[in-house]
Amino acid sequence: MALIIPLCSSSSGNSVFIGSRSAGVLIDAGCSFKKLRLLLNSCEIGIGAVKAVLVTHEHTDHAKGLFQLTKHTDIPVYASKGTLRSLITDNQVAPCADLHELAELQNVPADFEIKAFSTPHDSADSAGFTFEQADCKIAYCTDLGTVSSEVRLNMLGSDFVFLESNYEPKLLRRNPNYPIFLKKRITSDTGHLSNSDCADFLAELAGYGATRFILGHLSRQNNTPEIAFESALMRLNACGAVYNKDYTLEIASVETEGRVIAV
Repeated sequence: MALIIPLCSSSSGNSVFIGSRSAGVLIDAGCSFKKLRLLLNSCEIGIGAVKAVLVTHEHTDHAKGLFQLTKHTDIPVYASKGTLRSLITDNQVAPCADLHELAELQNVPADFEIKAFSTPHDSADSAGFTFEQADCKIAYCTDLGTVSSEVRLNMLGSDFVFLESNYEPKLLRRNPNYPIFLKKRITSDTGHLSNSDCADFLAELAGYGATRFILGHLSRQNNTPEIAFESALMRLNACGAVYNKDYTLEIASVETEGRVIAV
């Protein structure tokens, strides 16, 4: 049995722990190292339980805490070749960091098989991840402008899905604080996934057996948990699935309140 703990999740910072209380991995370190340790401790997990950090991409909301983490611990970091290059070039990891490419994921000491896949995002070479045990497959995917064929191939057949539901198009269009170029970036095929696109993919995933969903990486300016939840709920119900019978659905908090999800 794996535990999933969304430690932080928003356009400001993202990090999720997957594993057991004694051993697991972090996906991203998008808050400060100090905050990361506090959030782990609030869930009764010490930093020593983190056996690896899997980095989706180099953007600050996913890599903010990496420099201090790699400076003060020997936890290995795994990322794509392009992401590693960007992390090093931009001094986002300490000179002593233990860095590995995704081809070496089989060396991570974990109770599940970890696989990576490419995601369409405006970064060096972003990735999503799947975690498989004998009776369960977990999929994690954020920061994608569209559901590509590679994303679909790797995520279909998952039991548990953590998926981005970043923005509500109407809120984004009406937001006076976002310039046109930024709105175009967000809505592009290498930007972020809207509520409606997320909901459509959830329905497809449910058709292939997924029963548990967490929506994450919600924009705090262009979305609300209520709108994202309702969009997904309506789409899943429309395809005949019954909430809390055929599937569960929840929103990852901006910062954890100690919520631990057993899979």
